[in-house]
Amino acid sequence: MASSAGYEAVRTGEGWAVAHLDDLGEGPGFRKVRRGLGVSEFGVNAIVLPAGIETGAHYHDEQEELYFVHRGAIEMEFGDGAKEELREGTFARVDAATVRKIRNRGAGEAVFVIVGAKDGYVGRDGKTPPGEEQRVRTVDASGAGG
Repeated sequence: MASSAGYEAVRTGEGWAVAHLDDLGEGPGFRKVRRGLGVSEFGVNAIVLPAGIETGAHYHDEQEELYFVHRGAIEMEFGDGAKEELREGTFARVDAATVRKIRNRGAGEAVFVIVGAKDGYVGRDGKTPPGEEQRVRTVDASGAGG
């Protein structure tokens, strides 16, 4: 399997790419998920934010963003002055024109993922390949299904 350009640890195949967060960079700051995995239909990055660090305020002309806190906790401040604490597992949607700023008020680093896009949802377009039965099945820790 070939690696994604500039990201030697990214594993790829026909129509897919897989990487661990650490495969996409090191230290604090942006992890370029879109570039590393070759995502073409939406923007996506991860940010590793050390304790006590605040990002600058920003907004977008067009893209709505979805934030997901993977590790730690962040405080998100919005242009209207509202502040929300986002803990691990929390999502936040922000309109393009809404000003937002992020602070890590925790004792350790925070890791969050941002997905951005415009022009909407394409609808439910999942299909079952020929010869496959659409079903949900249990899988044990070894990957064997039942």
